[in-house]
Amino acid sequence: MKQRLQKIMASSGLASRREAERWIEAGRVTVNGRVASLGESADPGCDRIAVDGRPLKSEEDKVCVLLHKPVGYVTTMRDPQGRPVVADLVKDLPLRLFPVGRLDLNTSGLLLLTNDGDLANHLAHPRHNVDKVYLARIRGVLSSAQAGLLANGIRLEDGITAPAKVERVRQVGSHSWVKITIHEGRNRQVRRMFEAVGHPVSRLQRLQVGFLELGALAPGRYRKLSGQEIMRLKGL
Repeated sequence: MKQRLQKIMASSGLASRREAERWIEAGRVTVNGRVASLGESADPGCDRIAVDGRPLKSEEDKVCVLLHKPVGYVTTMRDPQGRPVVADLVKDLPLRLFPVGRLDLNTSGLLLLTNDGDLANHLAHPRHNVDKVYLARIRGVLSSAQAGLLANGIRLEDGITAPAKVERVRQVGSHSWVKITIHEGRNRQVRRMFEAVGHPVSRLQRLQVGFLELGALAPGRYRKLSGQEIMRLKGL
């Protein structure tokens, strides 16, 4: 089935649609050996699409990896400040992977990386309500009333949060451990939610995305998802 070239390229994980459009305009993209033009469509199952002479990856080349992101790594592929980036942790893979969502510099845990643009867009879209489970160490003790506020939705500067699941796990000295499940993806959302009820987060780890769990995977390590796992993700 024919699709716009920029959509095909974005779905392959090679570039965003906007970047793909710039490449097409620059004459870097060919279809069946002929230089493509912006607005052109092609059938990825039949046509030979190449960028700078290199064929576009096929469906068989698409992968998704589950990475245990350590604290201190930026969830980008490059960083102008020279900080460690998650791309460094998967550089042995001969693929251009990009992260699905974000974990901030001081948050560790489960991060998905893929070259499948359709899968990334599916998981990131709010209508799919993909659960994300975090374990937070907070200052002080979260009261039942405060847990209720978080569970029902709390007002932040960018609006009221969706309902969440909140489980008080244990108290250790002046800190508490709380498990929270959300399905939104706002910037620093979990940290801001706890700050809003007076309990700043001192440690945060993402344990789960959908049915995928971090498990015993060591920090800095990753594993490739199986074809069955990827199909389940697409069904979320």
